[in-house]
Amino acid sequence: MAKGTLTPRAEDFPRWYQEVIALAEMGENGPAAGTMVIRPWGYGIWELFQAELDRRIKEAGAENAYFPLLIPESFLRLEAEHVEGFSPELAVVTHGGGKELDEPLVLRPTSETMVNSFFARWIQSHRDLPLLLNQWANVVRWEMRPRLFLRTREFLWQEGHTAHATEADARAYSLRILRDVYESTMVEVASLPVLTGHKTARERFAGATRTWTCEGMMGDGKALQMGTSHELGQNFAKAFGITFANAEGTTDHVWQTSWGVSTRLVGALVMGHGDDFGLRLPPALAPAEVVVLMIKEDPDVRAAAEALVEEVRAAGHRVRLDDRSETSFGRRSVGWELKGVPVRVEIGPRDLSEGTVTVVTRHLRKKENMALGGAARAVCAILSRVGTELMEEAIAARRERTADVTTLEEAVEAGSAGFARIGLGALGADGEDRLAAHALSVRCLQRADGSLAELGGTESDLIAVVGRSY
Repeated sequence: MAKGTLTPRAEDFPRWYQEVIALAEMGENGPAAGTMVIRPWGYGIWELFQAELDRRIKEAGAENAYFPLLIPESFLRLEAEHVEGFSPELAVVTHGGGKELDEPLVLRPTSETMVNSFFARWIQSHRDLPLLLNQWANVVRWEMRPRLFLRTREFLWQEGHTAHATEADARAYSLRILRDVYESTMVEVASLPVLTGHKTARERFAGATRTWTCEGMMGDGKALQMGTSHELGQNFAKAFGITFANAEGTTDHVWQTSWGVSTRLVGALVMGHGDDFGLRLPPALAPAEVVVLMIKEDPDVRAAAEALVEEVRAAGHRVRLDDRSETSFGRRSVGWELKGVPVRVEIGPRDLSEGTVTVVTRHLRKKENMALGGAARAVCAILSRVGTELMEEAIAARRERTADVTTLEEAVEAGSAGFARIGLGALGADGEDRLAAHALSVRCLQRADGSLAELGGTESDLIAVVGRSY
């Protein structure tokens, strides 16, 4: 196959990313600076992500609700650390209906304050707990360096908010979300390996007592924070007066969590699996898992193509027929390759006369001629392997760019090209400041074996994963 039309990743990764988003017709810049239009192919990927996440969220016991976009400015000021953390990103409405507002309204950057104002009304007794809510919504954060799907001033996400009777229950639930919802979706659905751990005090969510995170390595070796689950302690409960009568008859403040992932996951999919020819989608997240291309219009070709489409669809796969004879076959083939469709089946008069079709496996860029009669079974077999093979490739790439080091200087060198693993104690008290001077940060803290530091132990015994991030 000929070389692709994209800038090679090794030559200019940011430019390659922008070209993929544009040429795969995933999204483009909106008319207001920093905003994004999500086109059908990009939104189709997000919808599939959404469905998988929503199912897992509901299995974890949370119910969907919706809260207003406009938040009174006074709400944010009730939790000092929270408002301080978000102040640079706030978009504020000062006028409405042609008049200056009595109180400015903030376009939601996140909904802790709004949700907690209602939790204070809804929770009176331990019988009201746990209260487990989630909402799918848009949020607005005034990003200064926007990039489509990764950082835009308005983006889509889900945000969960829960209240519990004990700290142990809240921690257990925040970890359940991290593992059973986020890590599960990223690994099993997106075929993206992630490191899980918790953030340092410098990096954690404003107002949280602990932030758990999923960190992925992208194709250029940089880290992407793909999802976070926060233990909020009783900080917001005390600020908003969320109390309950416990089983012993005394009054206590609830313990809380919040957690979220966004359309950033779509960007992660591009950067984590893409190659110099465009997207490479795992079947679970492909709006079309298979495309059957008619090379030219012909009644017999059409009949064979339509029959193949129905056979693959009956096997439970999303499949499309491309019969756009007014567009050249080459252009259509390149277009589907850019979009990352896992399998293409090409059929024309010559193929039909020989009783064969050409099957292209996108992630391997491999072409095979095979009998028309067995094509549907072969396509289904290929689809069953794609996710696993993408995962194995991503794990191997991360392993190759991860180094265990013992000094901060070594961490700077290794972390500039991938991940550096260093004992937290070896970083020293000013380690994060020294890393920041090189545009590096601690992405997460883990035990030496990569497991979570849930309870016990000292921070100095932990391993810090260092890298550059988006």
